[in-house]
Amino acid sequence: MRNANLVRRHAQARPLHFLGGTLVGCWLVALVTFSGFVLHFSPSDVGFLFLLIDVGVSILCGFWQATLVSILACLCLDYFFFPPLLRFTLNDPQDWIALGAFEITALVVSRISSREHRSSQEASLQRATMEHLYELSRNTLLINMRQRPGPQLVQLIVRIFSLEAVAIFDADSSTSDRAGAWRDDEMELAKECFLEGQDGEDSRARTSRRLLRSGDELVGAIVIRGNLRPLAANALASLTAITLDRHKSLEKESRIEAAHQSERLRTAVLDSLAHAVKTPLTAIQTAAAGLEEVGRLNAAQRDLLTLVEEESTQLSTLCARLLQTAKLEAEELSIRKDDIAISELVNRALFERRGHMGDHEVQVAIEGSELTVRGDGELLVMALEQYLDNAAKYAFAGTPVKVAAWESHSEVFISVNNKGPAIPIEDRERIFQRFYRSKGAVNMAAGTGIGLSSVKMAIEAHRGHAWVISNPNEGTTFYLSLTQEGRKEH
Repeated sequence: MRNANLVRRHAQARPLHFLGGTLVGCWLVALVTFSGFVLHFSPSDVGFLFLLIDVGVSILCGFWQATLVSILACLCLDYFFFPPLLRFTLNDPQDWIALGAFEITALVVSRISSREHRSSQEASLQRATMEHLYELSRNTLLINMRQRPGPQLVQLIVRIFSLEAVAIFDADSSTSDRAGAWRDDEMELAKECFLEGQDGEDSRARTSRRLLRSGDELVGAIVIRGNLRPLAANALASLTAITLDRHKSLEKESRIEAAHQSERLRTAVLDSLAHAVKTPLTAIQTAAAGLEEVGRLNAAQRDLLTLVEEESTQLSTLCARLLQTAKLEAEELSIRKDDIAISELVNRALFERRGHMGDHEVQVAIEGSELTVRGDGELLVMALEQYLDNAAKYAFAGTPVKVAAWESHSEVFISVNNKGPAIPIEDRERIFQRFYRSKGAVNMAAGTGIGLSSVKMAIEAHRGHAWVISNPNEGTTFYLSLTQEGRKEH
């Protein structure tokens, strides 16, 4: 902007420059005329010197100053050097030839000089703009990304580019930040530019409006008031968009890291709790077994003892799953590779879930009695148990639970289907995350959000996959797939 100020001052000094250039040119013509007349120079020598003066005035001052000097030179050449001497004979063709030569020279030279002058000014302005953009880019790397970048950016832009005012709208936070002089009715110009979705120049308000884009996504808008060229405004908008996008990415990374830290802390607490519960739980189960051996219990006492045994078994299963999940996450659990018949696997899971399926009939369909996989039986039974438990908890009353197994392309597939509320599409991946529960599931049955995450890790440890398909007509079907080779050794 310093170069722009120099241009303005240059324009204000033009009247003085016009007069000064004319006087200097006339003085040089008079000096050459006097010297040539005294020293008896030939008309051609004096004409050549006049031409040099005309060229100099054209370069330094311009066409109109050179025109005045050319007229004076022609008059002096006619009066002092063309015969008859000391008399004006303006009708002589040689006078008009000399004047025409001077004028054509002045016109051509002044145009070339003017073009070069404009090019020089253009280069100076571009160099200054590049320096400002470089300074801004360096400063944007130093701003505090833990705070919103908008207030810091507008101050930097106004200071570095010497602008009157700048406003930035950040779409991510839906906030507008301003610096400089803005009227009350101009406070939302940047937001309006973003909502309209159009760039533009407003010559009456002397403002430039630019949309801020990160790839194909609109991230905000910037409005600039001041002497800034369109290309510079575009570059400035790009730098601003990059800075806003950097802040957004950093915020996202911070949220993800905070979530991971929270997850690690919660996992550590639950794992510690599972270890701590194991000892008193074992004592409770032993005491319950002892009471049963003592005998002489009435019906109410036997019912209470049965309840204690069932719930302690359930709690023991939950602790075991927590500890297994922790080992799977830490990759500390060694995966056995045994040949397991699918029918045996399903029967073991059904045996473990006996008494927990409620009024739901379990229908089993296994294609081929010889269907086998290689893997860790305990982990696979645990995974199938969890599928059965989920199916029983979330199925409509009295509806059957269907278990199916089949082979396809060297893979064994096992599915568990129930008739119940459909799982929303956005939750079908997330329910396999640890501690996540679908909003609909929270209101239907109690749970911890641990079971399905354990299934996913156990199946992936076998190089398999776990997923769910759900719709109101077919119900919800949980799948797992296993290769017959099982988990490859490292």
